[in-house]
Amino acid sequence: MSVRSSLSDLRGFDRAVFVVAAARFVNVLGSGIVYPFATLYFYGEVGIPFTLVGTGLFANSVATAGGTLVGGYLADRYGRKPVMVASMALSAPTLAAYALVTTAPAFVVAATAAGLATGLFAPASQAMIADLTPDADRDQAYALLKVASNAGFGSGFVVGGLLYGVAHTAVFVADGATSGVVALLLAVALPRVASDGDTAADGDTATDDAAATDPEENPSLAATLRTWSRAVTQPTILALAVLNVGFAVAYAQMQSTVPVFAEQTFGLTSEQLGTLYVLNPVVIVLFQLPVVSWVRSWRRTRGLALSALFWAASFVAIVLAQGAPVLLGVGLVGAFLVLRTVGEILHAPLVTALASDVGTTAERGSQLSVLEIAKRLGFGIGPVVGGAFFDYGVEGLLWPALVGMSLLLGVGVLSLERRVPPAANGQGHAESERPQ
Repeated sequence: MSVRSSLSDLRGFDRAVFVVAAARFVNVLGSGIVYPFATLYFYGEVGIPFTLVGTGLFANSVATAGGTLVGGYLADRYGRKPVMVASMALSAPTLAAYALVTTAPAFVVAATAAGLATGLFAPASQAMIADLTPDADRDQAYALLKVASNAGFGSGFVVGGLLYGVAHTAVFVADGATSGVVALLLAVALPRVASDGDTAADGDTATDDAAATDPEENPSLAATLRTWSRAVTQPTILALAVLNVGFAVAYAQMQSTVPVFAEQTFGLTSEQLGTLYVLNPVVIVLFQLPVVSWVRSWRRTRGLALSALFWAASFVAIVLAQGAPVLLGVGLVGAFLVLRTVGEILHAPLVTALASDVGTTAERGSQLSVLEIAKRLGFGIGPVVGGAFFDYGVEGLLWPALVGMSLLLGVGVLSLERRVPPAANGQGHAESERPQ
């Protein structure tokens, strides 16, 4: 399916969907500025041992998981918009604080604070998108967010390469500044969205915290916590969360171990690495919407299994890059980026849409927070495990291990298929139409 026909699928989306997409673009622009260079800076310039850098990244992921858990609960109880704005407002100073880090303990503290603040955002924004889109269009809505994110990522890689070459700490200041811009954008432009997706008569969306302000309709805290507990322990959600940990371990290598491998093996500079990493967002921007449209009639679990195969193939490319001549080796690193990006294109929107359809609207924020927590846990585990392989001089064994893990993820997704209701698994969505 062409990009043009894929874009036609976006017609009729609520304007709040596009506001969230714009916010994601700006926010991830900041993340892209930092993404390939944080490990290089703290390991190579500050002199923090790789394992301790991985420990700091793990602390960030644990803190992000905690913030995500709270964010999902608050988004269900008090509304999506307030949580999103608060997350970005708090992220601005905590992300910029990385520029002040000179020791391993300070890195862990900064990483923890940033994780708590940023973690609030994801479940609220994902739940808002699900609230505003019919089941049949949810994959495409999440794909749109992925395109916006990676357009920002690609721009950030280039800007980050330039900033890092001039002043290393400037990338952290820029990252914090973008979060401040997003907080302002959301506060001014984002309508308050009702949890059921209904819109107000004047064309703006209804307030998303109406239930919280009406004592006749607002449940007690104890009742809300019981509902939350049932939502986050739903068996299918927990199974998806376990699988998401593994996918996130694979994701994490792009940030942590692969840049170090490319620099140490082929002598790539920060500018060259940033330019090479543009392959990731370029592939997503060009192919995210067409690929998701192509698999729209598939069971979502089948698309996730295919995603796992692409992840396995990407790590095979790194296996082949070891000991290769520079030109071929850099080409294989580029192949890794392309192959893992196709895996990402399939994984991110399909697993989020699947999780958003498993429960009810009232549980959506909490259940999506479990998925996000699992991802953050994997992001934390990935650098620690990868860093240990490097620190102990057995990094050559890391890539075959990741190939095996990816194949196991594919088997796990297929084994889950029987437990997922057909409607939640995307069957029949190709024939459904968006309400007029």
